[in-house]
Amino acid sequence: MGFDERFLGVGAALPRVSGADAAASVSLDYVHFTVVLDSVRRLARVTGVNVDGASLLDIPRGDDWRFDERIPEDWQTGPAVYAANDLDRGHLVRRRDPVWGTPEVAARANSDTFHFTNAAPQAGGFNQSEELWLGLEDHVLEHAEANRLRLSVFTAPVLGVDDPPYRGIRVPLRFWKIAAWNTGADELAAAGFVLDQSPLVETSEVVAPAPGEVPPLGPFRTFQVPIADIAAITGLSMPDLVAADVLPQTVAAAGWRRLDAASDILL
Repeated sequence: MGFDERFLGVGAALPRVSGADAAASVSLDYVHFTVVLDSVRRLARVTGVNVDGASLLDIPRGDDWRFDERIPEDWQTGPAVYAANDLDRGHLVRRRDPVWGTPEVAARANSDTFHFTNAAPQAGGFNQSEELWLGLEDHVLEHAEANRLRLSVFTAPVLGVDDPPYRGIRVPLRFWKIAAWNTGADELAAAGFVLDQSPLVETSEVVAPAPGEVPPLGPFRTFQVPIADIAAITGLSMPDLVAADVLPQTVAAAGWRRLDAASDILL
């Protein structure tokens, strides 16, 4: 149960919450993944999933979103936030990532991904950038094919202080993801990404949403970014992942790398 930091054969620890945020956080283990929930923001600070690409099973999706009964419902962002609006319940741990092993275990993992603790509100509808975001794990798995097709993937919203309020929560404008794998020489490699759904505005004046209205959300934009930048904007401790970053320093120095297709990713 839960995330295994030795799954890759080399250490890849779950990024750690520290300081005041740690006091509000609770760690929840599911089949093949773990969610560290911020009980104040009512969203995950970090998730980690082990992906065995060679053993993935095709399980019917279902749509049985539910509260995790181990913790109070008011710690979780539940169905009221997603009702009668254009917000999607965005999986953090992608539904198919933990769905591997025996059919019984895979079915439990599939079901576990439908806890509200593993969701965050995202702009409704699909576009090319969102499809790219959803396919990042597949692209990295293909890259790691010679190394047992195993990944550890870490994902969460960036819980920013300027996230717009809505129905008792704050809707995150950015999400981050880190994929880690074994190079085959018992060395850890990792790549970091950010999805941005901030509104694109052509003026310096940003109008706040009226009370009760869905915040304005922009088109999905996906970037490959230095993992050190993800650590900085989230406040999470992840030294082994920072050290394993495959993004060349010369590229990192030029700023965040906008991705328009999987072929733009540097691994």
